Amino acid sequence: MTEGGLQIVKRLCIIVVALLLNAALPVGCGQSTRPEPNGPLNVTVSILPQKYFVERVGGEYVTVNVMVEPGASPATYEPKPGQLVALSKAAAYFSIGVPFENAWLDKIASANPDMLMVDTAAGIERVGNDPHIWLSPTLVKTQAQTIYEALVELDPAHEADYEANLDGFVADVETLDTDIRATLERLETKKFMVFHPAWGYFARDYGLEMIPIEIGGQEPSAAELAALVTEAQGKGIKVIFAQPEFSTEGAETIANEIGGEVLLISPLNPEWLDNLRKVAKTFAEVLSP
Repeated sequence: MTEGGLQIVKRLCIIVVALLLNAALPVGCGQSTRPEPNGPLNVTVSILPQKYFVERVGGEYVTVNVMVEPGASPATYEPKPGQLVALSKAAAYFSIGVPFENAWLDKIASANPDMLMVDTAAGIERVGNDPHIWLSPTLVKTQAQTIYEALVELDPAHEADYEANLDGFVADVETLDTDIRATLERLETKKFMVFHPAWGYFARDYGLEMIPIEIGGQEPSAAELAALVTEAQGKGIKVIFAQPEFSTEGAETIANEIGGEVLLISPLNPEWLDNLRKVAKTFAEVLSP
């Protein structure tokens, strides 16, 4: 290589090193590495009900992607490589404490170091290891506030819009809560049997008693199934609730033994508000004379 060529290569190397060093310099006080929003904020959530929450608060200023796809279980879900790659364009990730996050949340965060990680379970006291906090209207109001604060942090220019959306959503949640209480206030029995114990917070809010078939993620043994059959018979239970994301075999076994039926209700329905209202009506029909 000629001397002139070597000089050109050296100058290019100096430029590249300078650019790399500049990129590695710490951001100054009060500055952020996140770019200013250009169009709707691209955000990702763990489960479908969260998409509803974020869209209610964010309105036209958010585009929401969901990690756990429809029909999949948040207990065992494994994100696809394409989903992790897509996080490079996300301004925020909203977690909620479902089991798959235990294995994947660090990897999700590392997919985009500039992405704001938002724990929507923050400030909520969980019952044991039960992650289903989105099935309590009272707890959803807390989650909505957390979502609002994150969106304002990312996009302060639209704070007034986010606040108005939050107020409207909270008002709808409070109306839902009132409606559910009215629907469930005069039940003959408060006990219901369900395969996957997703409805504990809902039961706590509305004075019901959930009898789970699956405990700790484990299907019941033959002896445990026999005990559940005896319990169902003793309490006059004729309906076993299950959800479409899990096997219904255990629920069907008990239903057959008691001469009952299996009804499917999904805690992951994307139309959260309408879904909880319909679930309450289903409980009222099953638990009333």
